[in-house]
Amino acid sequence: SEVSPRPHDTGLVTLVSQELSEFALHARAILGLPIPLIRQSGPSASCALLAHGEGVPYFNNVAAALQVPDTAVRLFGKPSVHGHRRVGVTLARAETIDEARAIARDAADAIGVELRP
Repeated sequence: SEVSPRPHDTGLVTLVSQELSEFALHARAILGLPIPLIRQSGPSASCALLAHGEGVPYFNNVAAALQVPDTAVRLFGKPSVHGHRRVGVTLARAETIDEARAIARDAADAIGVELRP
């Protein structure tokens, strides 16, 4: 829904889905470096961690989410939240896209986001 001259959190799935992430590809493009054939690692998905309200985000149960194989968690480190914000993302790779989506969703559901004053 937007075009930005920078990597975006919606593309974080590329950290687990392919050899070169959106960040590596962006750096190569702006530096005029060659972009090789991009090989995918397998079906992958992401699920946003959301916070609603006002305050400083604190995360619970991150270790539980990381116990699932081929799962990663990226927390954005926002100093505060005002309104409805993405504060992180879970990433998963599996045999199928549907499985990867379910794993990423389960990992996100395991993480509690608490907003403190």
